[in-house]
Amino acid sequence: MFNKIAQYKELKSGVKHCTFNPNGPGVVRIHLIPPKFNLFKTSGYIVILNGYYLLPLGYSWAIMLSKFISQVNKFEGKPISDEDYQDIFDKTVKSTLKIYPSVKREEICDDLSYMLDTIFAVARGEKIDTGIEKMSIRSYSDNMLSPHRMDLMVSAMNDIDGKWKCNQKCIFCYASGQHLSKVTELSTQEWKNAIDKFKKAGVPMITFTGGEPTMREDLCELIDYSKWFVTRLNTNGVLLSPSLCENLAKASLDSVQITLYSSKEQIHNQLVGSEHFSDTVKGISNAVSAGLYVSINTPLCKKNSDYLSTLKFVNSLGVKFVTISGLICTGTAEINHSEYDLTENELYEIVRSAKEYCNENGMEIDFTSPGLIKSELLEELKMNVPMCGACLSNMAIAPDGTVIPCQSWLKENSGLGNILTDNFKQIWKNPKCQQLRKMNDKEALSCPFREKNERECK
Repeated sequence: MFNKIAQYKELKSGVKHCTFNPNGPGVVRIHLIPPKFNLFKTSGYIVILNGYYLLPLGYSWAIMLSKFISQVNKFEGKPISDEDYQDIFDKTVKSTLKIYPSVKREEICDDLSYMLDTIFAVARGEKIDTGIEKMSIRSYSDNMLSPHRMDLMVSAMNDIDGKWKCNQKCIFCYASGQHLSKVTELSTQEWKNAIDKFKKAGVPMITFTGGEPTMREDLCELIDYSKWFVTRLNTNGVLLSPSLCENLAKASLDSVQITLYSSKEQIHNQLVGSEHFSDTVKGISNAVSAGLYVSINTPLCKKNSDYLSTLKFVNSLGVKFVTISGLICTGTAEINHSEYDLTENELYEIVRSAKEYCNENGMEIDFTSPGLIKSELLEELKMNVPMCGACLSNMAIAPDGTVIPCQSWLKENSGLGNILTDNFKQIWKNPKCQQLRKMNDKEALSCPFREKNERECK
């Protein structure tokens, strides 16, 4: 029998987090999410690994993981040697035995080793041969108290008067021209206050985006303040100087996604509305040299459909993870959508050839636009099938603190509340949020906002 008082204390302690091997390679960020409290409930824990993978845990494993996290956190900011790891392991076993005094030490050791091996393998994207199965976040939605990821639009696309603010003028900018892209940005302290709320709510991942987030002088300060989370940065790469990349690494940024439309300078510059191709390429190289985990994102259209050339170019820069998407039919893309959009067959052929190249060259690739390619076609390529995650796996904060379902939806009356003035629990219970979370897997295979806007575009 286990100690019911210990169970109560563990549940009451809320979300627990640790980062193992933060300087890599193979960093593992662990967020242990407890179930809603029930003294007699012995399952329902979820562990989120690197802000991406979800694994269900029974109570006994959750107890062991909780004890392990507490021991790891004693080494915060310090390297963990093999001897330290063994000490962490031994103390975890010892503290677990206090809750399960009738269980043999050898059994707990075996279970702990098995659990940690499984967790570390899943977090690093390795194949596992166990009885544990990764789960769909949608299947867990009724138990969630916050989204998987918050996208912080720390930089506005336009200033308060509507004048262009970004250092590029992409013709497919999803943010430009929309109501919430023309607002006053939150201050450094206001963003920190918002970040505190996300931690309290148990959000495991934060993405810093915009507009162009590198235009904020306090970006590294905000990322450093967010070490509790898995942190990502979405940028056009223009301002990624060696010094900025070094500071981003010091701030423990987990990954940076850089948008590159094409390996051909003329095409890239045409699509971003500026002459910054060489700056973006230098930014990619600087980020790689600084040891940052870099991915390249390419929104596909008729102008840059020769994606294989871009993929080969990206590989030559030392980048091994790429994402591709279709166009988001909002912002300035509402005007250009029909002229530049690719058909499903055209998109599929690009994805198919890209996946083949990545398989042959040790690269990883994801297609991120739900509904633009049939799920069975992506499954045949052994690729993840993208689904709408609005108000479930992800939500966004507009530059003025307005909470929105996703960062593409910045129109007037799209707000769910404001992170500075409203209780997050009430925002999470907003009828619009609940309606989006109630989508089934079939409905989530397409983007509700894209479908609405496509009708308006046409």
